Amino acid sequence: MKDILHFDYHWAFLRLLVRWLLVGGLIGVLSGAASALFLALLNAVTGFRLANPVIILLLPLAGVALAWIYQRWGSSAARGTNLILEHLHTNPTDGRIPLRMAPLILLGTLWTHLFGGSAGREGTAAQMGASLADGVWRALRLPPMDRRLAVMAGISGGFGGVFGTPLAGFVFGMEVQSAGRIRYEGVIPCFISALVADLTARALGTSHSHYPLLPTLELDPLLLLRVLVAGIAFGLTALLFIEVTHGVKHLTSRLKNPLLRPLLGGLVVLGMTALLGTQDYLGLSLPLLNQALDGTGVPASAFLFKLLFTAVTLGSGFVGGEVTPLFVMGGTLGYVLAAPLGLDSTLLAALGMAAVFAGASNTPLACTLMGIELFGGGAALYLALACFVSYMASGHRGIYGQQRLGSFKVVGEPVALDVPLEQQGILRK
Repeated sequence: MKDILHFDYHWAFLRLLVRWLLVGGLIGVLSGAASALFLALLNAVTGFRLANPVIILLLPLAGVALAWIYQRWGSSAARGTNLILEHLHTNPTDGRIPLRMAPLILLGTLWTHLFGGSAGREGTAAQMGASLADGVWRALRLPPMDRRLAVMAGISGGFGGVFGTPLAGFVFGMEVQSAGRIRYEGVIPCFISALVADLTARALGTSHSHYPLLPTLELDPLLLLRVLVAGIAFGLTALLFIEVTHGVKHLTSRLKNPLLRPLLGGLVVLGMTALLGTQDYLGLSLPLLNQALDGTGVPASAFLFKLLFTAVTLGSGFVGGEVTPLFVMGGTLGYVLAAPLGLDSTLLAALGMAAVFAGASNTPLACTLMGIELFGGGAALYLALACFVSYMASGHRGIYGQQRLGSFKVVGEPVALDVPLEQQGILRK
């Protein structure tokens, strides 16, 4: 009878559940509180920049100061999300994710936004969550096998807390490590952390953006075909962003003095701003996303300019995430594609917002769930189609260089499994 009921297994499961209810909850509280603090400060610095637009003239010098700070105190923390992913894959029990990563990425991202750099916020939240989670693992002296689970929970908590999407955050922490593979051993820690982080952030007064609910759409073959075409465009846009960002990094790396890289990048951003005569592409650029979603309209080239501003900002060494700029690229591109494809602009802007991020991050399931949380479940089938097609169309590339390839997107491609994406280029014929 004991063998039939598997008492040993269920006793181990019960202990696991109780442990991660407590540890995952603690990580969620810390991640949620860090996200709430970050969002409040981000709103403050963004408001200050908008009220004092002349401050963007200091962007090049601000980049030099930021590079110097990271050069002096950053150490391995300067590698950001890639360091976290590397630790998740190797799980070195004698190594650590520096606790200083949390304050450094927080201050660095705020600094970038204060002076007008085009960057996002999810990288900050995920890095803070992972750094704090690794600190919890060490402080509580948990078993070595629990380290990976703790860091995964920190990523989920940071993502769920900063965007107000606990379901997407839960899956993101399990999906982001490897393109095409989900680490289901993190189900309990990631779910608890993402949920608690979201509840904590909201309890501390965090308010998230509200988006229009998409209507319930019936199965329509012609609509499916149109969304498939749009999904390919979204994936190619994600790929273009990846390649341009890597291209900027490659070009600036030729400068012998690393302090000159953000100086040059800041000057290029200022030059593009002056040439276009608008500051719409600085910072998060959320007004552009809102205009795409509510149908008031954006310039046809908006997605491309946001791509260039962000690639130059992040590629030259400024600190920040990629996700919100990718939202803006996808939303504005969706709006532009709506008319030629004969689709509702709000629908396609919403699909683009989720799908371009899916293609760039190789997390189509998390992005589908995020779209459902933000826009409702009425268009869930079309959200999934756009996200997964974009994921396929973006190829074996990604914004996270240390993300590994868990499965082939197209069988027969000259790439290798379990090898970081940033190394896949050397495998191409």
